[in-house]
Amino acid sequence: MDTREAAGRFARTWERGWAAHDVELIVSLYAEGCEHRSMPFRPVHRGRAKLADYVRWSFENERVESVRFGEPLVDGDTAVAEFVVLSSEDGRPVTLAGCVIVRFDAAGLAVESRDYWHVAEGHVTLGR
Repeated sequence: MDTREAAGRFARTWERGWAAHDVELIVSLYAEGCEHRSMPFRPVHRGRAKLADYVRWSFENERVESVRFGEPLVDGDTAVAEFVVLSSEDGRPVTLAGCVIVRFDAAGLAVESRDYWHVAEGHVTLGR
């Protein structure tokens, strides 16, 4: 498995899947026994089914306008990628910005992932 290839596929697929709210496409990136944590103190979602439940729940009130993932940074079997999502929730424009840390198995599937993100009211332009 080439981690750069797996990480690039992960970022591109999350971009497409999030924009379309395609839960199955997103979950296809993960190993059956994966562990995902969204934010540091939230419970871990173990396995594809629990991850799918979480992703479905997180999309419930969201209307996406754009999703953008940065080029992943890779070290060994682990990658980190930033993301920015412009959407509206309950009619209010919001910007969600964060990063995901992903560890891949030999087949290039995510076995562990952690997200750190923040939400701001309105559509915020992020600069360097």
